[in-house]
Amino acid sequence: MTKVRVGVLFGGQNSEHGVSCDSTAGVLSYLDRERFEPVPIRIAEDGTWRVARTGDIPPELDAAGLVALTSGETGTRAETMASAIAALGSVDVVFPVFHGSFGEDGTVAGLLDLLGVPYVGCGALAGAVAMDKEFTKTVLRADGFPVADGVVLRSAGDTLTEVDRKQLGLPVFVKPNSGGSSIGITRVDDWAMLDAAVASAFRMDTKVLVEPAIPGRELGIPVLEFPDGRVEVGPPAETVWEPSRHQFASFDAKYRDRTTSKRIPAAVDPEVGTTLAELAVRAFRLLGCAGLIRADFFVHEDGMTTSIVLNEVNTFPGFTATSWFPASWASAGLSYAQLLDVLVDTAVAQGVRNRTALAAR
Repeated sequence: MTKVRVGVLFGGQNSEHGVSCDSTAGVLSYLDRERFEPVPIRIAEDGTWRVARTGDIPPELDAAGLVALTSGETGTRAETMASAIAALGSVDVVFPVFHGSFGEDGTVAGLLDLLGVPYVGCGALAGAVAMDKEFTKTVLRADGFPVADGVVLRSAGDTLTEVDRKQLGLPVFVKPNSGGSSIGITRVDDWAMLDAAVASAFRMDTKVLVEPAIPGRELGIPVLEFPDGRVEVGPPAETVWEPSRHQFASFDAKYRDRTTSKRIPAAVDPEVGTTLAELAVRAFRLLGCAGLIRADFFVHEDGMTTSIVLNEVNTFPGFTATSWFPASWASAGLSYAQLLDVLVDTAVAQGVRNRTALAAR
């Protein structure tokens, strides 16, 4: 049987480059080599593209080995990108494993659309809207979704007005508008901390979002599209971190602290779980997503009422074997390798549907 050639794109010129490498190491380790032939291509932190030097990819790789495998290309961004496009022309489907700007934000999806290569995950528009937290909220709020209040600062000289401060209250969270993995987020408990927090976030983005602290548990709801077009929701996931060690679920709490754990499936009242699932699928369809997302919610229960706030939509969530998305589906009986099969098969099926639609025009 002829193997399906899968171009595995990863890395990216952003602060989540290392997270992407970790996710990609997981994808390559679990991708069925009997069915698929991977072609790793990395966008390095300097923006150049690096195609793997050999087709003999080891069955298991860590992030460091993966970077070493894709470090041979030399030349300008344009030159290395041209070489990568030639490599992409030889694959059957692409698996983009990006987190953050210049990858997950629809830029790579747009390129693949122009090349006519089917790919896993969301298209250019969905990726761009979901990456921009301000735009995500605008679209979701217009459709009646419960989303958090917030103020967007658009230049480094901006700050909150007195009216903003009274409306938001303390504490607030200051974050890069298009960031991920909790990188660059600062919790502000005193207004004297605000300017430094804003300046830090502006070093990573052109817009900064200031949001009030939202009480409750943070739950991730995985959404998966299958080759026949149906969309299903997996078990909710929750990260449990030690409040005495961290003020919130920061990058360090999530990725570096070994005392942090996950609850999968997280214990949720059945009625609340149904509501979360319905909202997650609704967000998937409203934003025009494809393949997969993880919708993150804050859920607060005080014994009398339950409040639900949609925090953000991740069009490509973390993808190591222990990350929320794969671990949630594994707890539902869909192994990591089977999950990869579904994602690739869905991308191929969608590519066929797209070509049919184009031919009919």
